[in-house]
Amino acid sequence: MNCKHITYRLLILPILLFSVYVHAQSEVSAKVDAKKIAIGDQVKLFIEAKPDADEQLVWATLPDTFNNLEVVEKGKIDTVNTNGIITYKQKLLVTGWDSGMFQIPSFEFTANPKQGTPYKIATDSFDILVQTIPVDTTKPFKPIVDIMEVEMTWEDYLWYIVGAIVAIGLIIFLIYYFKKNKGNKKPVLKPKGPTETPNQEALRLLNELAEKQLWQNDKIKEYYVELTGILRNYIEARFKTSVMELTSDELLEVISRNSKMAVHREQLATVLRIADMAKFAKAKPLPQEHTDAFDKTKDFVLNTKPVEIDNTKKQA
Repeated sequence: MNCKHITYRLLILPILLFSVYVHAQSEVSAKVDAKKIAIGDQVKLFIEAKPDADEQLVWATLPDTFNNLEVVEKGKIDTVNTNGIITYKQKLLVTGWDSGMFQIPSFEFTANPKQGTPYKIATDSFDILVQTIPVDTTKPFKPIVDIMEVEMTWEDYLWYIVGAIVAIGLIIFLIYYFKKNKGNKKPVLKPKGPTETPNQEALRLLNELAEKQLWQNDKIKEYYVELTGILRNYIEARFKTSVMELTSDELLEVISRNSKMAVHREQLATVLRIADMAKFAKAKPLPQEHTDAFDKTKDFVLNTKPVEIDNTKKQA
């Protein structure tokens, strides 16, 4: 191999590596359906994100107001799968109440590669012209019409009279009914059902949480407050240790010291990390992270169920 071929390969190798690196990045974009509106009209802002398969993408924080513009509605984050490529989409309605040229800013997303340093990627910004409603000054102003009084007849009060008669009759019937049946009823004792085990209670509460669809309706913080509350209550009831007032780090220390919980430490650390980001950093985890946190919590409850001993076999 001559020197020319060696030099050529040394030059082309960094270019190929750079191309692979660029291709592996996540992508975000934004677009609007109008750049000029009248005061009070709305602009539709569409945000899309395509996370790379080897990265986790933290959704951008979207404020309610920016640069004299106001977000009047935030749609939920939808997921679209096209030939195996996952795209996340969100629609916002933006309006302005003052005239002038205002800007919809760029929004920053955080990409966390499985290997490598987290980095920021941002959408484009857009200038929006908000105009006043044009007034034709050539036409004369019309005076305000005075309030016109309408004469009332007895027929206008007919339904009020009928409603009053029905209400009085209903009150008289209820008084008669309760006086007649007072003291005849005996208290009904409801049989006590079997007491739930900590595992059964936790699984029931997790199923109820799933049915509420909190994160699907953009109630991210409420979802994680309830999910971590179920987890902490279960640990207290199942392992007889007080953890409700502990921080996430202190809770993980307790989990590490218990041989039955220690094997699940990593999956619980992931649940608590995502929950803390959503509750305190106001981050918006992706839908796959919501379901992952739920599944890890449910697996922990299922895998730490006490082993039941069959007393009949023991006596035999």
